[in-house]
Amino acid sequence: MPNFRITVDIEGPPDHVWAVLLDVDRWPEWTSTVTSVQRLDPGPLTLGSKVKILQPKLSPAVWKVTELDEAERIFIWEAHDLGVTVKGLHQVEETAHGSRATFSLKYSGLLGHMMARQLRDLNWEYITAEAQGLKKRCES
Repeated sequence: MPNFRITVDIEGPPDHVWAVLLDVDRWPEWTSTVTSVQRLDPGPLTLGSKVKILQPKLSPAVWKVTELDEAERIFIWEAHDLGVTVKGLHQVEETAHGSRATFSLKYSGLLGHMMARQLRDLNWEYITAEAQGLKKRCES
C-alpha cells in the first residue's frame, strides 16, 4: 500500500520537539496544512483521543489515537472514510545534534490505493510542510 514518509533533523532537545508535536491544538500556529483542530475529548492527547482536523483541499477528518508511547516519543492516529483508512505516524528521536522527527502516512482499505494515488502530490506537500513547520517552530 502506498506510503508517504519524511524525516527532518531539528536542533533542539527531543523532549521539547515531542511536547510541541503532542500539542495538536496548536498545530495551526506552525503548519499551514492544518486550519482548525477540535479536540473531541478533554485533557492531554492519550490513547483513544479523538481530534477533528480541517485541512485545505481535504474533507474534515476525525483522527483517533491508536498508539501512543511517551518513552519512545511516538504516536499514531487513524482516520476512516468510505473504504479508506489513513494511518499517520509521528515520531521524535534523539540524535547527536538534537532531534529527528518523522511523519508518515499509510493508506489501506478497499479504496486506499486509489485515494493515495489521487492525493499523492498533496500528501508529499503536506507532510513536507508539517516537518518544516515543526522544525521552524522548535528552532525559533
